[in-house]
This record gives sequence, structure tokens and C-alpha cells, in this order.
Amino acid sequence: MRKKIVIIGNGISGITAAREIRKKSDFEIDVISEESEYFFSRTALMYVFMGHMRFEDIQPYENNFWKKNRINLIFNRVSAVDCDLKKVQLQSGESIQYDDLIIATGSKPNIFDWPGKNLKGVQGLYSKQDLEELENRSSKIKTAAIIGGGLIGIELAEMLLSRGVEVHFLIREPRFWNGVLPDADSDFVSEHIKHHQGLTMHYSDELVEIYGDKNDEACAILTKTGLKIDVQMVGLTIGVTPNISFLENSSLEIKKGILVNQFLETSEKNVYAIGDCVQMREPIGNRRSIEQVWYTGRMMGETVAETICGKRSAYQPGNWFNSAKFFDLEYQTYGWVFATREDTESEFVWKDAKKERMLHFVFDKTTEVFIGVNCFGIRLRHELLDAWLNEKKKMNFVLQNFTAANFDPEFFKPFEQELIETYNMEFSKNIQLQPKKWWQKLLTNHEK
Repeated sequence: MRKKIVIIGNGISGITAAREIRKKSDFEIDVISEESEYFFSRTALMYVFMGHMRFEDIQPYENNFWKKNRINLIFNRVSAVDCDLKKVQLQSGESIQYDDLIIATGSKPNIFDWPGKNLKGVQGLYSKQDLEELENRSSKIKTAAIIGGGLIGIELAEMLLSRGVEVHFLIREPRFWNGVLPDADSDFVSEHIKHHQGLTMHYSDELVEIYGDKNDEACAILTKTGLKIDVQMVGLTIGVTPNISFLENSSLEIKKGILVNQFLETSEKNVYAIGDCVQMREPIGNRRSIEQVWYTGRMMGETVAETICGKRSAYQPGNWFNSAKFFDLEYQTYGWVFATREDTESEFVWKDAKKERMLHFVFDKTTEVFIGVNCFGIRLRHELLDAWLNEKKKMNFVLQNFTAANFDPEFFKPFEQELIETYNMEFSKNIQLQPKKWWQKLLTNHEK
């Protein structure tokens, strides 16, 4: 009898696991989701609203892909998991037996106990249903308030501005994303944001209450500083938490997320958890125990598929990296650049305000080993930066060969010489930019 794999959740983690298991086995695979029947790219929801793409364009696979690959999609909600009986209970009343269970239920938006939080027109931006609700109400929205200064908040602001909506953005910190970015980086992003027409930033302010009208629709907000703003929509984007409430009465060990070991195994045999809903029992290196990032979810899906198909594998995400956009400003980060620098670390910041480009390097104060870099307005080669971090290259090597890491088109005016000259002046160094033939050879070797 074939082994039965049940996967709860059809986001990047669950679908990656399903595809990888199918590549490696003939197991029976069920994927259960209540959000949508077919997998879609969650990070592209904003482009559907802005008219750049249709919803079907953000579905990476044709609808017949699943049947062709014998992945059974079940559009339903899981109400409970019984690990003793090895079954999941569906809201429809049915139950499904499993041999191995993978929980990949992702996140849900944080909703604090604000008066008026349940009014019509108050919502997050995480699910397909959130997008549909926003689209259905969009014609009514002239002014909106966004609460919380993360990446989802900035996406929602861009979406609303594209429809001519006046947007008020409340951030409790004095700078944008200041809990993640160092002050210099946060100031750089804040400067870019303030040039967008129709957007009003309210730093060091918080939501107190949402007022409703006679139809129970949001009509105004009150802030901690006493500001009252008339609105027709309130976007709550103050982060996300693991979506695991349906497991509260199960035997699985949970805290903020589902607790897993380095093999993504839960406290129950034959039950695994991957993606945003996971909390590592022991954080890996400098990483947080809960990481809600697209690429780590994909890596977890690949890792658990190896284990289920007979090759027990540990989750090894390697060096931290991430990318995002703040309106027109592209951001990448590699390694470890924290909001607050350690006493053992030095930093080097290079900025071209005119062209909105900035690099923020962090390195060891004693050894000068490269620790990480935040990059704005310049694209870098992930593979090369990752190799330099693994090889513990020193700052002089990184800067000498930085032309090889620059992924921008060849006709862009080079900046690397100015970067090195600024570093030399600041740190009394005399390093030189490597000639073109040298860095081309270096890049070729790393790409091999």
C-alpha cells in the first residue's frame, strides 16, 4: 500500500514539499487549503490590484498541473488534528488519514484589541480574500490609514496611491522600519518615501481607536497624539504571527509557533511543520526562531521532502539574505546587519543621495572580516556575497573585488572607485580596485 502524505497549506512551503515529494516518490499526496484552490505567489498580490497582472498570472502552474502530477487538491478548512489516530478533521465533517503530516499553514495578520477593529473597511493584506475585500471596497475609498511600518504596509500604501487614494501612514517608531534597519538606512528609506505624492507619514504615533458610522463602516481614526483623521479604510499591517489556532487542542507542542527541531520534526512522530508557522526549538546561528520569509519556506519544503522520501535531512538555511522594494527603491541585505551594531563591529556607509544609492557594510572591528551589507538602489550577486561570507573574506578583499558583485547593467556609471576612495579616507587604508580581468576571473570561478 502506498504511503499517504497530507499537507495542510498550499503556500510556497507546502507546494514545494508536494512537488519535491512527487519528484522523489510515488506516494499519495493530499494538499488541503481554505484560502484558494490553486497555489499562487502571495508576494505578487499587490501587482494584481495595481493592474500590472491578472490573478491567473500569479499562479505559477497551469490548473491541470496538479492532476497530471497526481497531487490531490482539497479546498477545505482543517478544524483539528488527531496525532494518535493520524487523521485531520475537515470543517466539512470529513476526516483524512495520513502516514506523514506536513503542517504549512503560514501566518495570519496581528490584530490588537483596538476599539472598532471589527468594523467594515478594517483589514489586513495577506490573503487572497484580503485582496478581494479591498478590491470590492476600493471605489468607496478616498482616504485611508495604514497602521504599522513593515513591508506589507509599504506595499499597501503603494497599492492605494496607484488608485489616487490619500494615504496616512502611522508608525510608532521615529523612522521607517527602525526595528530592522540601522538609523542611517532607515533615514535613507524615510527620505525616499516622503517624496511620494498623496502619502503622509506620521512617525512616533499610534492608533487608539477606529470610529464607525451608522452602517458599521470605518469612518475615522484617533491617534495617540490626539489626531483625528476621516477615512474610509484602515489597513492593519503590524506584522504577522503563526497561523496555528486550530492546533490548540492537539497534542503538538506549540508556543508562538509549532516547535520543531533542526529536521523540522514536531513533538509528534510523523508530523512535520514548515514555513511561517514554525518556531525552531534552537535558533540557527544569528537567525530568529520564527522567520516569515519566502525563501526559507521554500528551503524547508525541500528539506522535509528529502526526509519523508528516506533521506533524513537537517534544515540549513545558511547566511541570512532578503530583498524588498520601498516604492521605487530596491533593497537587498546579505549577512548580519542589525538595527543596533555590536561593540565588536565596525561599519562603513557609502551614499550617493543624488542617485539614491547606498551601501552599509558591517565588519569585525579587530579582524576586519566582512559580516554583512545592506544595499539600496544597487543589485548585488547573491552567490558571490554568500561565498565571501562563508569564506570570511576581509573588507579589503570585498571592496577590491566589489565590481564582481555588482549586478547592475554594464552601461551604468561605475561607482566602485569612489566607494574605495571613501573607505580609504575614513579608515586610513590604501586598498586598490582590482583590474577588470581579475574580477571577471573571480566571478567565473564562483559561478562554477
